Amino acid sequence: MDKPSSEEVELLHSQVCSALADTTRVAILYELAGSPCYVSCLVEALGQPQGTVSRHLKILRERGLVVTKRSANKVLYQLRDRRVIDALDLLRSILHDQLLRQGELAERLRQPRRGSISEEV
Repeated sequence: MDKPSSEEVELLHSQVCSALADTTRVAILYELAGSPCYVSCLVEALGQPQGTVSRHLKILRERGLVVTKRSANKVLYQLRDRRVIDALDLLRSILHDQLLRQGELAERLRQPRRGSISEEV
């Protein structure tokens, strides 16, 4: 893809990044990746109050990340586009690699250097 315009970056931030900026919303997206769910299912899976889950679902719906299907008096939520999970998984992979590098650096810093005081003690 080409370099995004400043307007596109602003839109990306306001529509997608802001929707992903909350851990509950990310957890909801991962729950919906398994299968469409009703609010009650999400409440149980997340251990969050119904009002909290509904508020986050509203934001995800407004940002176009989830869609709804009405069934009698219930609303079924599902992902609009599975690629949001692919994007989250890519970000998780980047985080994993960063943590590995940090762990390797921490391990090197913990190992005594030759001629250091800790070796002599």
